[in-house]
Amino acid sequence: MNPKYQPFFDTFRFRSGVEVKNRLVMAPMTTYSGNPDDTVSKGELTYYARRSRGVGMVITACTYVTANGKGFPGEFAGDRDEMIPSLRSLATAIKEQGAKAVLQIFHAGRMSPPELVPHGKTVSASAVAAEQQGAPVPSELTDAEIQDIIKAFGETTRRAIEAGYDGVEIHGANGYLVQQFFSPHSNRRNDHWGGSLEKRMRFPLAVVDEVKRVVAAHAKQPFLIGYRFSPEEAETPGITMADTLVLTDALAQKELDYLHVSLMNFWSTPRSAEGTRSETRLELIQKQVAGRVPVMGVGSIRTADEALQAFETGVPLLALGRELIIEPEWVEKVQNGQEADIQVEIDKNDQARLDIPDPLWHAILHTPGWFPISQKV
Repeated sequence: MNPKYQPFFDTFRFRSGVEVKNRLVMAPMTTYSGNPDDTVSKGELTYYARRSRGVGMVITACTYVTANGKGFPGEFAGDRDEMIPSLRSLATAIKEQGAKAVLQIFHAGRMSPPELVPHGKTVSASAVAAEQQGAPVPSELTDAEIQDIIKAFGETTRRAIEAGYDGVEIHGANGYLVQQFFSPHSNRRNDHWGGSLEKRMRFPLAVVDEVKRVVAAHAKQPFLIGYRFSPEEAETPGITMADTLVLTDALAQKELDYLHVSLMNFWSTPRSAEGTRSETRLELIQKQVAGRVPVMGVGSIRTADEALQAFETGVPLLALGRELIIEPEWVEKVQNGQEADIQVEIDKNDQARLDIPDPLWHAILHTPGWFPISQKV
C-alpha cells in the first residue's frame, strides 16, 4: 500500500465504544430489491456481503418504521417483530465479512408512493405536496400520530438490537419525514411541532431522544447512533444553511456517534446567501460542531486520491456510495497498492460480475445522470 493512504486504514472508536477497523464506510443506498413480503432477498445478501469485505462499516438501505412510511418498491421492512429474522440475515451477512452493520431507519412521509402505503394515504407534517409533478397532498399528522411514529423509530431500533446490528442511522435527509418536519416548506404547523425554527427541530430531536432511550434500555453491548441530514433545500421556503447550522448545533449536544452529511458532491458549497461561498457545506458544518461529534462526509469520491483530498479537510469518516457499486473491491485495491485499477464507470455488461440485483441494475441503467456508465462498445 502506498503510505499516503494509511489515514484511510486507521481504526476509529465511536463515543458508544463501537470500533471500526478503518475510516471507510459504505453509504446507505436504496436497492429496490427486497422480496415481495418485504423481507431481505438473497440477491441483497450477496450484494451486501460482496461490498462488506473492505470497509469498516456498512450503513444499509433504509428500512421503514411504520407501514405508512414505506418509500420504495422492494424496500425491506423493519416495522414489526416478524421482520427480525430478515433484518438479522442482513446484519449477519455484513458482519461475517468483518464490517460493522448499521441499520438506517426512516419514514418517507409525503414522499411515499400512495400505492405502497395503507389505503393510499400519505402523511406529513402538514398538508403540503412535494414540488414534483403529480405529487399527492399528504394528510397532516395529528399529535397522537406523531407520538406513535416517534415510538416506532424506537421500536425499530429495538429490533435492530435484537437482530444483531452494531447501530442505527436515523435518516433525517433527502426530503423524507424527519426532514419534512424540519423544513419550512413541508411544515406549516402552528403548534408544538412547527411555527418557528426551534419548533421545527422538535420532531427530529424527539426521534433522537427516543432512539437513545431505547438503546440505553435494550443494548447489552456498544451500539451506535448516527444521524443523516441534507444541509439545504431547493424549495422556497426551504431549509437554508443557516437553519442547518442551528440543527447541527443541537444534534452535536445529543452525544451521538456521528453526523452524516448527505451530499451528491463532497465539495459542494451553499446555495443560499449565508456564509462565504468559498467554504463548502462540510467545512461550515465541521466548524459548527467544533469536534463535539464526528462528521461523516460523502459525495462523488471516486479515486483514492480524491478520498485522500477529502480526508485532508479533517473529516474523520468517509462514506463511499456509488463507487462501491461500481468497484466492490475499492478498499482492498487501495490496501493492496492497486488503486490505479479502480473502476470509475459501470459497464452495461457487468451486472453478474458486480453481484447487483435486477431491480437495482434496472434503476442504474434507466436513471440518467445517477451513475457514470461506460460508453465502450
